[in-house]
Amino acid sequence: MKIRILGSAAGGGFPQWNCNCTTCAGQRSGTLHAEARTQSSIAVSANGVDWALINASPDIRAQLLAAPEMQPNRALRDTGIKAVVLMDAQIDHVTGLLMLRESKQRLPVYCSARVKADLTSGFPIFNILEHYCGVDWQEIKPDGGAFTIAGIDGIEFTGVPLTSKAPPYSPHRANPAPGDNLGLLMYDRASGKRAFYAPGLGIIEPQVETAATQSDLILVDGTCWRDDEMAQRGVGSKLASEMGHLCQSGEDGMLQWLARFPNRRRILIHINNTNPILVEDSAERAAVIERGIEVARDGMILEL
Repeated sequence: MKIRILGSAAGGGFPQWNCNCTTCAGQRSGTLHAEARTQSSIAVSANGVDWALINASPDIRAQLLAAPEMQPNRALRDTGIKAVVLMDAQIDHVTGLLMLRESKQRLPVYCSARVKADLTSGFPIFNILEHYCGVDWQEIKPDGGAFTIAGIDGIEFTGVPLTSKAPPYSPHRANPAPGDNLGLLMYDRASGKRAFYAPGLGIIEPQVETAATQSDLILVDGTCWRDDEMAQRGVGSKLASEMGHLCQSGEDGMLQWLARFPNRRRILIHINNTNPILVEDSAERAAVIERGIEVARDGMILEL
């Protein structure tokens, strides 16, 4: 199984287009040792030619241009993307579907019924795409059942329900339910290896613990270093926990939880522009590295 990290930042990317916080301003000016990042998405393949796109970020065009293996050039119009798998209906995870409208075939999209409802109502991307390539919806049931994707032979996928809210535009924002947010467990039948991907993870529940325990690679939420990071940086008032993200630092933080899996490869992804771990010589980055945990960057190739 090959996993390519197309984008490793949270919504807005890094630096964010309208943000002059310490990290964004320092990256732009070159005064901080920090690498720019696009909005989070990964791609998964069994053979290195045919890929499942996991989330479709607004930066998908630039991400595909930076990933030549995803454009195999077998025909006049071609792509290595066999399907798109959505973890939720957040704008930074679905807007890239609009960039894929030139597809020659109906676009296979795997997501929960809750996400489909949002993408045909509050943010009707599916409806819009019917005027272009169209969508071939495949349901991911949030019950732990495995599914396969045509063309991604040898890999089994399992949706892992996560406790979170639907996006702000969703008609059922105030009534969260299983399927609003998923993690993804990926199993390679040939190697026997598993990877767990959860870019939005706010609460460590039994099903999350089980998925991580089973996995050789844990690729999870790295949004904020501290819960009040937005306020500390002067760019907002919401806590990370209010936005559905478990911060890295402190008692019961993400770093403490990841310490339970010392023999797995552990990588933080979906990193907010305010997070000091983006700065490669920061004390916070050192604290992550000291624990044997990695910070995702765009273009990383992971093989299991």
